[in-house]
Amino acid sequence: MPKVLISDKMDPKAAQIFRERGVEVDEITGKTPDELKAIIGEYDGLAIRSSTKVTKDILDHATNLKVVGRAGIGVDNVDIPAASSRGVVVMNTPFGNSITTAEHAIALMFALARQLPEADASTQAGKWEKNRFMGVELTAKTLGLIGAGNIGSIVADRARGLKMKVVAFDPFLTPERAVEMGVEKVTLDELLARADFITLHTPLTDQTRNILSAEAIAKTKKGVRIINCARGGLIDEAALKAALDSGQVGGAALDVFVEEPAKASPLFGTPGFISTPHLGASTTEAQVNVAIQVAEQMADYLVSGGVTNALNVPSLSAEEAPKLKPYMALAEKLGSLVGQLTTGAIGRISIHTEGAAAELNPKPITSAVLAGFLRNQTDTVNMVNAPFLAKDRGMEVREVRTEREGDYHTLLRVSVKTADGERSVAGTLFGDQAPRLVELFGIKVEADLAGDMLYVVNDDAPGFIGRLGTLLGQAGVNIGTFHLGRRQAGGEAVLLLSVDEPVSADLLAQVKALPGVRTAMGLAF
Repeated sequence: MPKVLISDKMDPKAAQIFRERGVEVDEITGKTPDELKAIIGEYDGLAIRSSTKVTKDILDHATNLKVVGRAGIGVDNVDIPAASSRGVVVMNTPFGNSITTAEHAIALMFALARQLPEADASTQAGKWEKNRFMGVELTAKTLGLIGAGNIGSIVADRARGLKMKVVAFDPFLTPERAVEMGVEKVTLDELLARADFITLHTPLTDQTRNILSAEAIAKTKKGVRIINCARGGLIDEAALKAALDSGQVGGAALDVFVEEPAKASPLFGTPGFISTPHLGASTTEAQVNVAIQVAEQMADYLVSGGVTNALNVPSLSAEEAPKLKPYMALAEKLGSLVGQLTTGAIGRISIHTEGAAAELNPKPITSAVLAGFLRNQTDTVNMVNAPFLAKDRGMEVREVRTEREGDYHTLLRVSVKTADGERSVAGTLFGDQAPRLVELFGIKVEADLAGDMLYVVNDDAPGFIGRLGTLLGQAGVNIGTFHLGRRQAGGEAVLLLSVDEPVSADLLAQVKALPGVRTAMGLAF
């Protein structure tokens, strides 16, 4: 039974879902990093929120860990490259708190427009400064969205309901999607020049860090109001302070900061500035939603292999997983076969799906091929880290799809480019969904790839099979299955034999000494 640790406070429904799905779960919160390191090796899964820091040091002690699930969107507290190198899937729940975060952005926009926090403090202090707090309407104002993904699209919908005009900057926003959202797609400079309000809804990356820099803020319409409920670091806080003081920015509301908890900030106490302590996802509904989602996603992965909302591996639904599982087994075996039979540097590896295989999600198949191929080079490879390891080794990975059927209803071919030229193997699934090799380096040969095997390339000549069988018999090696193929009569022939024990170096030397043998290798699957 898989075992999961919930290390941050989470709605009880998460633990309930784990248990209902057949996953053992412990709820142990508030542990120091050293305390977490001492116990993390027991667990297959780690469910977190924002408090637990999943560092490389923690991951180095997580010897059984397969998945980290973040109940929420941001994964700043997870070392994703370190997790990927260890083959650990990292998931988040990007949709569970989308409405809540969007509503918080709208609430802060209203608060800025009507100076609500200041008016509240003044009134409760016994003042009645009705003329001091002159606000602005949102109707007919232009809202500039930086980021038009899931949360940004909800904000746009609410803003349009308030009769605002919405312009959006997002490199990934297509013209068709912009029309569907009812927004105008613009450049960043155009957004800065036109927007009365700017709200940010983009991840923090090298490209978006300080997207509202001093230079960008200087391009805004004088008196613009800025809201950030996305990520600290998207705005240069010192530059925003200066712009508030100068009046270039008429007001700003931040729910997120570069350093959190934000115990001190140059912005605190600045007139026109509103702050909240990262409350974007802090509603009862959102906390229940993300807890349920992270538990469902992690349980699906640990029990059935489904991958949803993963940040470092292709998604694979629980419905897709059973259908793809036999193809992934075939892919891994073909990758392993090519890896064992190929020597020297590999410049390119191509994965070609044909017929029924071409209708499937290719990413898990590719990852399985790479995992099988690289397993001969490292013991710590799996489907999660295989693409990263291939990239580190400078391998070009290609995916090719052919929907029409060839000789087989479904076919998977793996080809590698080496200094000696292109070499490929191909396999299919038989009626019982069993993986079967059908072609080896251009030679038709049907074989099961399982256990220990002997691979021999020889000249096709009478008596060879008898001599090989006699040698194996004298060596006490039992043959399980025997598979033979050849290019043409009297030409190059290939033998694949499954044997009951690993092929020793001494046996290989004897096989290579047989007349007509070109190559002999021991294989293991």
